[in-house]
Amino acid sequence: MPSASLKALPSMDELRPRTVTDQIFDVLYDRVVNLTLPPGSKLSESEVAAQMDVSRQPVRDAFYRLSQLGFIQIRPQRATTVTPISQEAVLQAYFIRSALEEQTIRHAATSLTAQNLTDLDALLDRQEAAIKTDSFAEFHVLDDQFHQDICKAAGLGFVWALVRENKGHMDRVRYLSLSFGAEAAFSEHRTIIAALRARDPDAAALAVRDHLGHINDILDRLRLDRPEVFG
Repeated sequence: MPSASLKALPSMDELRPRTVTDQIFDVLYDRVVNLTLPPGSKLSESEVAAQMDVSRQPVRDAFYRLSQLGFIQIRPQRATTVTPISQEAVLQAYFIRSALEEQTIRHAATSLTAQNLTDLDALLDRQEAAIKTDSFAEFHVLDDQFHQDICKAAGLGFVWALVRENKGHMDRVRYLSLSFGAEAAFSEHRTIIAALRARDPDAAALAVRDHLGHINDILDRLRLDRPEVFG
């Protein structure tokens, strides 16, 4: 359990101003995750710079960050392309995220306030509305916000910064699964909140483990439904 002084520390995302490179990275990251830029898509520094009305240097820096995450492949004198989904990378992301969030939810079960839980209930109402209108992109954003808000409410916002840095490959798969899995994810969020409200760390950790642990089933289904997106 963090000390009182450590609980007051903000995450790096809250401290760091958003640079032009950050903003370009965020736009391209989101488009890779939601497959607006599907595997095999070609990216050009000059075209991105022209469309976003920026110089090529921040685009080059954003490309480098995306390549370090394994989202794009930069080849000198050849086209830069979006990489296929790697099952190995997805499972590595799952391992890291699951370990971090299980420990976080244990702490959250004993530290969240009644107002924190009320705020999470309101967020789930918005998730339910998104599902009813098949707004899967909005649900994806609200899904992330649910997990992020739990980290922050528990005084562990820095954990979400680590999760976000490592979950990208898992996100590509999760986004594709929303057309058939959003309602299940929403139901699992309700189970997580019930465990938090009961102040039961073991039940909360189990609920998060079950929620994130469908990844192998999702991969199996998507390999049948969308084989073209995998490497």
